[in-house]
Amino acid sequence: MALKKYGNSNIKNQKWIREGRGAGRGSVYKPWLTVRDIPSEGRSHRIFGHKSQRTHHLLSDLELAVFLLLEWHVDTIEIREQFPLCLETTRTLAEDAGIEHPAFQGVTQIMSSDFLVNTSDSLRPKFALQAKYAEALQDPRTIEKLELERRYWLQKDVPWMLVTEQDIPKVIFQNINWLYPAQRDALDEQTMYERVVFYAHHFGKTPEKTIIEVAKRLDTAYGLPEGQSLLEIRQLLARRCFLFDILIPSTKIKAGELQAENMSSMSEALRV
Repeated sequence: MALKKYGNSNIKNQKWIREGRGAGRGSVYKPWLTVRDIPSEGRSHRIFGHKSQRTHHLLSDLELAVFLLLEWHVDTIEIREQFPLCLETTRTLAEDAGIEHPAFQGVTQIMSSDFLVNTSDSLRPKFALQAKYAEALQDPRTIEKLELERRYWLQKDVPWMLVTEQDIPKVIFQNINWLYPAQRDALDEQTMYERVVFYAHHFGKTPEKTIIEVAKRLDTAYGLPEGQSLLEIRQLLARRCFLFDILIPSTKIKAGELQAENMSSMSEALRV
């Protein structure tokens, strides 16, 4: 992410290091940056990861789209977002390349990659990703910082890739825009459990119907306001109480294509 008029002091950097930022694996990993730390380009997101069993901090819709693709990929084992790069190494790389190292008010900044991913693919067991909107690539300074990041991972023999919104299927953005406003709706734990059981029952009765068709039938059958059932389904999908293929347009998702998540994971997702 591009940092605009923002940076850490040396004191804050040391504090974050003592807190374990950028360290740990799996459920105990702590990202170097969180949604509270930095102004983001567009919307920021806190989302529960079912592979990691923890909350992930994503600083834009683009990062969210990339995360969802990674999260749903069968080969993905671990996703570490906002992963810090060793300052000593990036300083040396910057000096060798003749590139000014990122700094703020005279304080050299610790760089980070948006994602460090571990997989079960023996041909690519680990790779790093940086998510940038295409417009940002018109800025020469942004290109310089990306080059430092590329060289960093090259030195570590870890594949590094740059992802823009042009690399993400349009349907994913459409699904995100449809789902994630509902993620912020208030929903207590008991209500969530009851709705999961209720909708799972009706999804199982008509697996060939789209969720929109099921929702319309339920509105009619129970005398609910038009759109009420679909709103409740969106709330559950946004919290990932039901797993689904993010590459399927929301208008075409069939009831039988939804898989209910286990209750312990749903409880953690609700707390996010």
